[in-house]
Amino acid sequence: MKFKDGFYADVRHEVRYASNVRYMGNDLTECKDTVIDKAFIRVYDGKMWYYCSTDNPENIQSELDKLYDCATQNPDILNDPIIKKFEVNRDKLLKYEKNNVADVPLDKKRDFIEKRKKFIEDDEYLKLAAAVYSDRRSVYEFRSSLGADITYDTQHVTAAIQVSLAFGKETFDNHLIKSADSFENLKITKAELEEFLHESDKFLLTARSVEPGSYPVVLAPSVAGVFAHESFGHKSEADFMLGDETMKKEWAIGKKVAADILSIYDTGDIYGTGYTPYDDEGTKTKKTYLIKDGILTGRLHSAKTAASIDEELTGNARAINCDYEPIVRMTTTLIEGKGNDSFKDLVKQIRYGYFIKTCKHGSGLSRFTIAPNVAYRIENGRITCPVKIAVISGDVFETLGKIDGVSKAEDMQIDGGNCGKMEQFPLKVGMGGAYISVSEMDVQ
Repeated sequence: MKFKDGFYADVRHEVRYASNVRYMGNDLTECKDTVIDKAFIRVYDGKMWYYCSTDNPENIQSELDKLYDCATQNPDILNDPIIKKFEVNRDKLLKYEKNNVADVPLDKKRDFIEKRKKFIEDDEYLKLAAAVYSDRRSVYEFRSSLGADITYDTQHVTAAIQVSLAFGKETFDNHLIKSADSFENLKITKAELEEFLHESDKFLLTARSVEPGSYPVVLAPSVAGVFAHESFGHKSEADFMLGDETMKKEWAIGKKVAADILSIYDTGDIYGTGYTPYDDEGTKTKKTYLIKDGILTGRLHSAKTAASIDEELTGNARAINCDYEPIVRMTTTLIEGKGNDSFKDLVKQIRYGYFIKTCKHGSGLSRFTIAPNVAYRIENGRITCPVKIAVISGDVFETLGKIDGVSKAEDMQIDGGNCGKMEQFPLKVGMGGAYISVSEMDVQ
């Protein structure tokens, strides 16, 4: 590529291989491989961004030249605050050339998920079973007029089993999702499927309704991760506060926002669905503490937001693909395991409350809601019967201050997920961390 003086420009090129196998009941509704080869091109003249995408890499130079024609040459472009923020990295980091999912035959992937679907079909309460296998390997190239030259790859593999059960008027839906960074590392064992079915049947037959009210709760890592992502992670994305003085004051760095035992961080370095060694502006990923020992210590940035608020880059400018411009997004957001307690220790401290093991979804900014899926009652420090909970909720700041227990580092777990923001969905992210206990939460 030939870059012109007086402008900033960068080119993000992705070759994405993906395969998807989907069963709905006995019907194989999807079984295919796809390859996408696209580039996203940007030019900035100090006043405005100009961008386009192309699915023909041979056209990159001509499309870049068209954007130059739209922009106005700026001899002082290198002194622009945004341009001065950009990192100039040069790296080649290809982790998945030897265990590339594209080298695994599609029939082998179909056989993997079909066998696991058939195993659960004998359950006497089963009304419908669905099974999905998906994988993706992307090879990214990033070049900029400042001299950045980066090539790296990401890869993730996921299998999901979903069941709908019924007994009389009672129904229950449950899911089992496993992820890995290669086909060889993806495991769903017979024992795991048996345990999944046993727990699902138990919930269908014995789950009791709860009395609405405020109770102490323990959140499993997957649910704690959803809480951190939805209730706090999105508020840490700095584009939310551009031009909003009230938000800036509310989220002032150094402000105490949570209990002393709570720390939350975001990083793209952890292998999994949120693995992103460089963001889509060529910034190297960093471990960014959003909360450290209860104090607000950081937020997530693109070059634009970092320049506007005068903070450092964090490596969080991301786009779902080369059809979109990068915006501020999370990578892997975790509650840090730093306590001395085990999961059992957290439960022992509760006389009457609830353990939320899995959830369907969550949402929230100033106030959050989480819809539990599998949950249990806690009585006198012991987990007892399964319960039906529609939603748990609370004010974000109040709940952060009511966290009274965090489990050990060795208890930390990471799950994969999909995140939506503006029109960009789904973006692969990671979330999770330690078990946490909250002294009071609204349970409905």
